[in-house]
Amino acid sequence: MVSSPASSLSIAGAASRSFANINIASPRGLLSPRPLQPGISSPIGSGNGRRTSSGRYLPVSQDDNEQGEEVTSQFHYTVHIPPTPDNRPLLFSTPMAQQQQHQLPDDGASVTPAVPIQSRQEFVSNTLFSGGFQSLTRGHVMEKMVESESANPETDECDKGPSICAVVGCDGQVIRDERGQDITPCECGFLICRDCYIEALESNGICRGCKHMYRVCDPDRQHMRTNHGDDEDDEPEESDQFQLPPLSKEQALERRLSLLRSFKSNNPPLLMGKNTSEFDHARWLFETKGTYGYGNALWPKDGNYLKGTGAAPPDFEKGRRRPLSRKKSISAGIISPYRILAVIRLVALCLFLTWRIRHPNKEAMWLWGMSIVCEIWFAFSWVLDQLPKLAPVNRTTDLSVLAEKFERPTASNPKGRSDLPGMDVFVSTADPEKEPPLVTANTILSILAVQYPVEKVACYLSDDGGALLSFEALAEAASFARIWVPFCRKHNIEPRNPESYFQAKGDPTKNKVRTDFVRDRRRVKREYDEFKIRINGLPESIRRRSDALNAQEEIKAKRAQLELGSDPTAQLKVERATWMADGTHWPGTWSAPTKDHSRGDHAGIIQVMLGPATSDPVYGNAEDLLLDTSGIDVRLPMLVYVSREKRPGYDHNKKAGAMNALVRTSAIMSNGAFILNLDCDHYIYNSLALREAMCFMMDRGGDRICYVQFPQRFEGVDPNDRYANHNTVFFDVNMRALDGVQGPMYVGTGCVFRRIALYGFDPPRTTENSGCCGRRKMKVKCKRGMLNKNAAVEEDETEDIEAQLIPRKFGSSTTLVASIPVAELEGRPLSDYAGTTNGRPSGLLTSAREPLDAATVAEAINVISCWYEDKTEWGSSVGWIYGSVTEDVVTGYRMHDRGWRSVYCVTKRDAFRGTAPINLTDRLHQVLRWATGSVEIFFSRNNALFGSRRLKPLQRVAYLNVGLYPFTSVFLIVYCFLPALSLVSNQFIVQSLGLTFLIFLLSITISMCLLALLEIKWSGITLHDWWRNEQFWLTGGTSAHLVAVMQGLLKVIAGVDINFTLTAKAATSEDTVDEFAELYEVRWSALMIPPLTIIMTNIIAIAIAFGRTVYSRVPDWSKLLGGVFFSVWVLAHLYPFSKGLMGRRRRTPTIVFVWSGLLAIIISLMWVSISSPPNTASGLQIQPFQFP
Repeated sequence: MVSSPASSLSIAGAASRSFANINIASPRGLLSPRPLQPGISSPIGSGNGRRTSSGRYLPVSQDDNEQGEEVTSQFHYTVHIPPTPDNRPLLFSTPMAQQQQHQLPDDGASVTPAVPIQSRQEFVSNTLFSGGFQSLTRGHVMEKMVESESANPETDECDKGPSICAVVGCDGQVIRDERGQDITPCECGFLICRDCYIEALESNGICRGCKHMYRVCDPDRQHMRTNHGDDEDDEPEESDQFQLPPLSKEQALERRLSLLRSFKSNNPPLLMGKNTSEFDHARWLFETKGTYGYGNALWPKDGNYLKGTGAAPPDFEKGRRRPLSRKKSISAGIISPYRILAVIRLVALCLFLTWRIRHPNKEAMWLWGMSIVCEIWFAFSWVLDQLPKLAPVNRTTDLSVLAEKFERPTASNPKGRSDLPGMDVFVSTADPEKEPPLVTANTILSILAVQYPVEKVACYLSDDGGALLSFEALAEAASFARIWVPFCRKHNIEPRNPESYFQAKGDPTKNKVRTDFVRDRRRVKREYDEFKIRINGLPESIRRRSDALNAQEEIKAKRAQLELGSDPTAQLKVERATWMADGTHWPGTWSAPTKDHSRGDHAGIIQVMLGPATSDPVYGNAEDLLLDTSGIDVRLPMLVYVSREKRPGYDHNKKAGAMNALVRTSAIMSNGAFILNLDCDHYIYNSLALREAMCFMMDRGGDRICYVQFPQRFEGVDPNDRYANHNTVFFDVNMRALDGVQGPMYVGTGCVFRRIALYGFDPPRTTENSGCCGRRKMKVKCKRGMLNKNAAVEEDETEDIEAQLIPRKFGSSTTLVASIPVAELEGRPLSDYAGTTNGRPSGLLTSAREPLDAATVAEAINVISCWYEDKTEWGSSVGWIYGSVTEDVVTGYRMHDRGWRSVYCVTKRDAFRGTAPINLTDRLHQVLRWATGSVEIFFSRNNALFGSRRLKPLQRVAYLNVGLYPFTSVFLIVYCFLPALSLVSNQFIVQSLGLTFLIFLLSITISMCLLALLEIKWSGITLHDWWRNEQFWLTGGTSAHLVAVMQGLLKVIAGVDINFTLTAKAATSEDTVDEFAELYEVRWSALMIPPLTIIMTNIIAIAIAFGRTVYSRVPDWSKLLGGVFFSVWVLAHLYPFSKGLMGRRRRTPTIVFVWSGLLAIIISLMWVSISSPPNTASGLQIQPFQFP
């Protein structure tokens, strides 16, 4: 076997478990939106083998070999192989290939048999590719992984693409019957289209192929003529004439547009639309005063429009220029009072703080000092949070305009193929134990059933754990998708997550018009129940299979030991491997980790579960056993399993590294211009969500948008939302307000990216802000820092230098670099607007996608190797940014800092839905991870203070608040203890509760409540949501945020690395008695100590102060009321936290009371020892308080 680091590829058959070396050729060329010349390489040679009905090649067994020849399962064929890590191409070949290379024809041209694209693509779809650094790139042929490809209607004879007319100079489609099969009007089988056949009949009725008169191509009639000898009469009878089948809708539309085919030339006539290559029917109707038939209004014969009123003719391009999206400002009756109240509260805060500083409490300076410092910080934090909220906006989309612009049949596109750009969907998972495979499989199914052009969608699952369980669960999902996706398309199912759909409450027959819906739903439900049983049984199935095969390997090793005459008592070392279903080792992580098979040490794996779909629809038929899919498109989007290579000694950068690996893999395999990022527990709830995003990306000025962020919505949250899991204040208030500035932040999931923005390029144009508060703005036209097709011939030295630096930026893959300008071009809006300078022509993306081959997958294996990012800019300026546990916020900030804009898309029906941790401990750890990332951002170069002038001032303030909000916890904890200290010491933060203090306190409180009411009005949230957010803000601020500040300081000062565990995703189960059982489960965590101490301290302080005031000779009720008011304010905010500690049946862990009691006693004793009773002016000592 010949081996080379990441340079050779070998193919193994599942039955033989052996590998065969093959030829290595040049790497794949430039990816193009239009198909390139088909390759001449063959995935299967001419060796012994057989082909199944679905096109899969399998090795021939001895029993199948009728001639008794020697059988081998080794294949000999040629593929394109990626270069080695040090960029040195190598060349290997088998002896058979070398012999074929020397056997050339006389003209010196090599002859290589061509293989159909369908066969090559099926070969790729049934091969598991693995490899990495200093290892072979292997292609393992999977005999049985998913449902047989023969069941896929895409491979049926009747569903092949239409044939082309054989008449020279004609490119029309051959006549087809109602079933979609090609038919020929002549016995010779000459392929001819309808128009050419009619012309032949009208001229002389002679076939263009056999030069004889046309006869009926009927096998039965031909057989009768042969038997009766009736072949001497060549004259056609009336019954022998060929009957043309009726025209389908598509064919009728094509015939209506056939007269416009002459406008495909390079010099279009004057009747073409402005900035577009399509024929303008409306202008033709106006200028020629013609009609299209009955039902159309005739133009006035006198030539006057509107009865000679002198009115201008209508603008017929007005409909074409309709915007895809609109920005709607908030009503002035709501936003104006909101802004006025914000100014009033700011003035009140300034006056209050000024009064507080000028009137200190000389009796308790320490108490006054701590309170004034905390209040100043709270005012500063409120200003940072409030300023970006002053310009909120709402946005709407028009999906009908999107369909009209990109999917309307035209002269150049008679079939109405979609001109929308490609969309690559990324789903990330890392641990199948914490992220159940059933949840991930449902997310994948919702993606495969999305309402977007099937041929434009590609789904990639990143399994960062390399688990066989995730791999086989994805294979099961791909099999079940052949039933689920047609069912969704047939009956317009929403949501298209089967688990959520079948568990939804309500009448499932609502708005369903088909009579067979109930029957289909019952059958699909039964299939889904079986699918869940298979998914849930996969762990046990894999364990039993591995145990059985490992036992066989031990027996073989024992026999080999005995044959060699070794000591039979010696202990054998047999690896406890994890086995795939075909009886081979799993190349990823094993259940018993060993070298090259552990979470941090395994090869890269790529498996194409579902190949790319064809460009034309493939309709089912009524003969399907489960569903009647007549007239239903049964194609499935491309589905790929990816597990990047991991090796010891390399920093894999967690989720950000996995996402960057998917960016490179998808660029080589599908190269969609846009990328949708989803967590494994977030599924598509609105199947039109991708089209909603395209309304912004493809609209005028959409080339400046880097991403479209959707709000996160959650299922499985308790009705009271005890811990503010819905987070509606952030998603419906803060994010909607940022949409009016420069755009919302990226929050990690439910976001559609522009691929070129992820590559680190600048927008085509932007605005730089300078001067005080960014008052002076200057528009800047940015220069694309990318390699274009003419870079080699241009004389500009700067562009030549940039071209040389591109490999250092993106890596050594030439295929990846070549895909960049293609993705940039496909992501542009159409150039049908006046003044558009950065658009693309209409119809550019209607061509078929280039098929996959082994070379493409081998190159994808190359770019997910652990070494690929070395000495490149991946993670620093390209892709997801490394260095923070909140890589999502940093990635979005870098895009905004380069001048890009983002858009917040709130749809009427939620675009995505996911799960949220409803357990208190899990929720606190989630908040801890977010807050720690914010502290890391503040102490890094990603701090908004160091941003460029392209970052808008209010956007800078918003990002600055992201890095500063965890530090509020320090002042918040102090302020929560102040009421207790005030009650215990019988002092207060002010000298006395005078009228001035009460007026300030009342005005600040009322203004805060009014601002909250107006926010509720323009954002659409409820008062309950706002109050829950305030409660959990105090809970998280006194627990997780404080720990985050400590961890961030330790990382900055001492370099201590921070590690977090995944948040467990609970799989829904129909057998669960209480779906909110986790809500009442108490899991002790050290994060609970600070808020628990605050609760106990304030309760004890209230009791002490109340008893002292009641039994005092001269009670001071004002100080008591002031202290009790603030203590009750603290306790009211911590009520959900204290309720969560009670559990379901008030079973609070003993350690909770132990810690809280100890801390409360320690604080009380410290206070008693520090504070001594004061003396009166007469010198008499006041007796300390004693209970009676």
